[in-house]
Amino acid sequence: MSLRESYQQHKKLYLIGAAALIVLVAAWSYARSRANDPKFTTSEVRTGNITASVQATGTINALTTVPVGSYVSGTVEYIFADYNTRVHSGQVLAQLDPAIYEAQVTQARGNLQNAEANLVTLAATVQVDEANLAKVEANVKYEQATAKRSQDLFQSGIVSADSNDLTQSSLGQAQADVQAAQAQVDQARATLTQAKSQVTSMDGALKAAETSLKYTTIISPIDGTVVARNVDVGQSVAATLQAPQVFTVAQDLTRMQVYAATDESDTGNIKVGTPVTFQVDAFPTQLFHGRVSTVRLNPTTVQNVVTYNTVIDFSNPDEKLLPGETAYVTIPTGHAQNATLIPNPALTFKPTMTPKALQELYKQYNISREASSTHLGGWQVVWKLGPDQKQLIPVAIQAGITDYNNTQLLQGDLHQGDTLVIAEQSKGAAGGNVRPPGFGGGGPPR
Repeated sequence: MSLRESYQQHKKLYLIGAAALIVLVAAWSYARSRANDPKFTTSEVRTGNITASVQATGTINALTTVPVGSYVSGTVEYIFADYNTRVHSGQVLAQLDPAIYEAQVTQARGNLQNAEANLVTLAATVQVDEANLAKVEANVKYEQATAKRSQDLFQSGIVSADSNDLTQSSLGQAQADVQAAQAQVDQARATLTQAKSQVTSMDGALKAAETSLKYTTIISPIDGTVVARNVDVGQSVAATLQAPQVFTVAQDLTRMQVYAATDESDTGNIKVGTPVTFQVDAFPTQLFHGRVSTVRLNPTTVQNVVTYNTVIDFSNPDEKLLPGETAYVTIPTGHAQNATLIPNPALTFKPTMTPKALQELYKQYNISREASSTHLGGWQVVWKLGPDQKQLIPVAIQAGITDYNNTQLLQGDLHQGDTLVIAEQSKGAAGGNVRPPGFGGGGPPR
């Protein structure tokens, strides 16, 4: 091979190597620029039905739960009902030792009988005293007539002065006897009135003792099921300041309620009569149904969080659900059919763009300041990708109801199939910004 041919061959190899190096550098530069481009996580706008709802946690309760107490103190002698016992109104649940109260009844009855006997005696005494009063009053009339005749005869000179004075003295004595008899009758009547009061008091004491004796038998006030028993045989029950609770009876466990604690911001959307669904831990795969009956006007405040009890009525025919279970409640507050649905993450996405570039972009697409800065009137901004899947386009929309996954579109230039950005993943240098076309040198967003 000549020197010239050798040179030509080496030159060709050098050119091929240089070309390969240029290709490698170009490929590396392109890959690096692509790596610095932001990568967007997107979701499509779609059409469908949406139901807004309130999520709350509550407790299952019987319609009526009655605490059964003891009005008297004593020792529990018998127990006739236990947990889960079905009872009827008037059924005996327990018996306290009645011995002390029976003795009190016997004593009160004896006191009443003595008082009644004394009353009879005093009544007879009053009758005797009234008869004696009538007698002396009759004697006064006789003496008055005698004294008048004696006075007339004395004035005619027929009887002597001594005889007339004696007659007048007899009249005075008779009148004094009337006063004494009247005082005796008054005293007897007062004693009789006092005895009647004593009889009434004794009768009340007897009734109180009989009532206390009756209360030693503890009965159920309603038809229902015993859900709590707080005493045992031999236990002492002390009814001092208040009646101790010995049983708790729940009425009709086939009809129950859920007390759901709902946030104050949700109460305005909850309507009486709304169908409700809920679940419990005991049956995690089963959905139960009820209906809102009322929102109680008694707020509960815990660490500045205000909640209201929303009462939900439901049927429990098999008595599967028990009082005290935790219920996870879903209360529908709105529904829309064939709505344009926006994925909720798109409502919170905001590109990494300088405030100036962001405002200029808003101006370019006629986004109002209210929509870009606040949710005034329900307006806000979402971002969709342009046809090249790189260009970010802001869209002002007015949102409606939400189911926490999607939100109803009320107004805005969005249609089914539009691609909305819900997140951005960029591998560029720290502080890099997404730039829309025409800003910072043109080209696609970086």
